[in-house]
Amino acid sequence: MNIPKKAILEKGRGRIRKLAKLKYIYERESRYFAQVAESVKNLALKEIQDLGGKNTQRVFRGIWFEADKSTFYKIVYLSRLVSRVLVPLVEFECKDKDELYKGAKTIRWEEFLTPKKTFSIAANVSESQITHSNFAGLRVKDAIADYFRDRTNRRPSVNTQAPWIMINVHVHKDRATISIDAGLGPLHKRGYREARVSAPMQETVAAAIIALSGWNGEEPLLDPMCGSGTLLCEALMHYSRIPAQIFREQFGFERLPDFNEREWEAVKAAADEAIRPLPRGLIRGSDIAEPSVDATRTNLMGLHHGGEIEVNLSDFRQLGLVENAVIVTNPPYGIRMGKDQNMKLFYNDLGRFLKEQCKSCTAYIYFGDPGFIKHVPLAPSWKKNLEIGGLDGKLVKYQLY
Repeated sequence: MNIPKKAILEKGRGRIRKLAKLKYIYERESRYFAQVAESVKNLALKEIQDLGGKNTQRVFRGIWFEADKSTFYKIVYLSRLVSRVLVPLVEFECKDKDELYKGAKTIRWEEFLTPKKTFSIAANVSESQITHSNFAGLRVKDAIADYFRDRTNRRPSVNTQAPWIMINVHVHKDRATISIDAGLGPLHKRGYREARVSAPMQETVAAAIIALSGWNGEEPLLDPMCGSGTLLCEALMHYSRIPAQIFREQFGFERLPDFNEREWEAVKAAADEAIRPLPRGLIRGSDIAEPSVDATRTNLMGLHHGGEIEVNLSDFRQLGLVENAVIVTNPPYGIRMGKDQNMKLFYNDLGRFLKEQCKSCTAYIYFGDPGFIKHVPLAPSWKKNLEIGGLDGKLVKYQLY
């Protein structure tokens, strides 16, 4: 059917869209892609399945999953371990820049933005004849600009800081996939971090540590070197069932042509209503640095029930006896320690604290620099690689008696 140009510019909704009979991959197959760090893929797979994702498939750098619309919204809103969720539109053979350009122009871009809106593009290429990610992104940008210029003599602008929509281009083995970023940005940015100290831990790293610890609130949890409080915040969100994206004001899935506002509002309302109180004293933290304690208190203040977490100014060596607790911490190293610290002595003291002051406890210590593990005078129960958030560290479990 020949659709008038004017109709093509009217965002593609309703009758015009039905006449076009266009179905994108996600509409046809209810299939989405979760970008996940390799070392937490098993955890993320279980999380997606627990949230209702079906037919999950592990692949390099992520997980494909199927979900109905409500479940898809739920996974984006609640997932703590997924870095991004991508909504695939088209997939095609792509051996050179011209094929990429032509493939990008097959998308009816007026269904996603107008010349007055802005967009950004993230591109990644691997094992393909197109070898530069930036070049791939530029070709898709040109395709979008030309698509609108051909129809309106106007074009949308690129905005890398706060775009209306985020587009993802992935070219692997000469096959291109163009997707929409469902979260309108990385999902590790929760929105609670109002204050920070040097070298803060990424939120998805902290969420992975809490998940790997298996902590479920049956025992108290302590972080004796809390920094800006990321582990405490993620522990609180885990226990109290606070949605990971509760502070996110806009989502990329709201830009999709089949976005169902009623279904999204129902998913959000159900998740928000499931938030439960935190018993006073169940989670607590401390740090030797006053700016860290202040930052932690500030970050907790914005979260539901954050006021129930006690944060003290204290050297971990002075904490006294800790019993029947789960200890999670990311000991300072490198930037946070400063150049003049005796690191061997510091980690020796940490081992003595765990051995002598933590009775019937289980400790999960994240070493951003695994070279320091050998300086802790304790035998680990296990060590797990945790390469996520730009770090190449290890999480080590110590069973204390």
